[in-house]
Amino acid sequence: MIRLITDAPQFFSDLGDVLRLFYGDVQISLTEGDTVFEHRFTDDGGVWTDRWAHDGRAHTLSRPAFDGTPVEVKRLRKRQVKLCLYDLLKDLTGAQPPWGSLTGIRPTRLLYEAMEAGDTLPQAVETVQSAYDVSPEKARLLGDIAEMQRGIRDARADQFDLYIGIPFCRTRCSYCSFSSGELGDGRRVGPYVDALLREIALCRDLMSEAGMTLRAGYVGGGTPTAIPCGELSRILDAAQAAFPTAVEWTVEAGRPDTIDREKLVMLREHGIGRISVNPQTFNDETLRRIGRAHTGAETLAAYQLARSLGFEDINMDLIAALPGETVEDFRHTLDVVQGLRPDSVTVHSLAIKRSSRLHEQLTVAGGHNQTHAEGAAQMIDEARQRLMADGYRPYYLYRQKYMAGNLENVGYALPGKACLYNIGNMEETVSVLALGAGAISKWLFDRALRIERAPNVRNIDEYIARVDEMAARKRAVILQTGVSAV
Repeated sequence: MIRLITDAPQFFSDLGDVLRLFYGDVQISLTEGDTVFEHRFTDDGGVWTDRWAHDGRAHTLSRPAFDGTPVEVKRLRKRQVKLCLYDLLKDLTGAQPPWGSLTGIRPTRLLYEAMEAGDTLPQAVETVQSAYDVSPEKARLLGDIAEMQRGIRDARADQFDLYIGIPFCRTRCSYCSFSSGELGDGRRVGPYVDALLREIALCRDLMSEAGMTLRAGYVGGGTPTAIPCGELSRILDAAQAAFPTAVEWTVEAGRPDTIDREKLVMLREHGIGRISVNPQTFNDETLRRIGRAHTGAETLAAYQLARSLGFEDINMDLIAALPGETVEDFRHTLDVVQGLRPDSVTVHSLAIKRSSRLHEQLTVAGGHNQTHAEGAAQMIDEARQRLMADGYRPYYLYRQKYMAGNLENVGYALPGKACLYNIGNMEETVSVLALGAGAISKWLFDRALRIERAPNVRNIDEYIARVDEMAARKRAVILQTGVSAV
């Protein structure tokens, strides 16, 4: 266990994220531990100085004190104390994290901050690279994403995006930490859909009162196509009647074992333009290992059926560093995907969340070893090189804790196929109204200078029983009525 002795305990969680860049999923405490890192801060003569020390070695970082709002001061203090610890850890270990000192999930935000301060795009790329020790490759990736987002990153102030969560799957993948349950006998689907339609109706009135119109709709999960066709149709009927102005609708068909002609025809009849058919991998042994309960051949069949029915915007998700997979296994998946040429490809680095079954297999039961950092990085880099050579361009990126190799998830798209919802949600440039169990609405105020959240309860039965309360939470946040939203 690592003990932190620090003058800035308010940043304990953030400092823990820096330590995990170098030491993995270690336990960290403010009160106990054999390995000690000690921090002292001084504010002397208008100069902020941080000093971190460990085992006889130390690093010091100073900068002029910043005189701004409390929020700005806190942000800059946090950046400095984290960067000072990062510099010491880099010196101690000799390691070079690909994203440098960055631990946040949206590194593109720093790029846009630099541009808002007056940098050109190339200058902003250099600023992020030098200020945060980001590798040249990752800094260029941020620049490529900004180029793809040009003209489609922002929405009008009176627009919002919609997320509808369907928390059911045929089986639960071993790496999954989402708010979802196995479909079982399906007895909860009908009551869940009834509750969701109630929330849609309540939020239709709310959005009308707020003077907001829908830009992009996204139905995710879970696996939306895991529920019966008629129930999914009821949801789409209600949502599209309540919010008729969307220029984009996405439905995660996701698991190919839930896709059939009836459901695809129904989606086409509802004008759904974008769907996902997600293989994750085309190696059947890995699919069995992670609990996907389908084969690569079924993914091919589902994709070809969707194409034959006229879907012209299909995404495929891939996961690098799945348990037991080699670089050669991942190359095979890339070979198949490039042969199919979907309109967009999202390449994920496996993140082993503590609430997932895979976390138990790896850290508790001693099961499959996660692919080492070099292997994961090779997979991610090769995917980028091959997809870009094939005409795809990166258009959004986000990072998570506990990711293989401290890497990233990147969405690639062919020209004109970037998903508006993904960009708005990941960049936090559009308010998101989120419906269903476990969904979290994010509302932007003062053009994103302030973001407030209204979470729905995760438990499906609790959501069904408390749906009116969930809608009231949104009303409290969006209309600022003063009612508690937590």
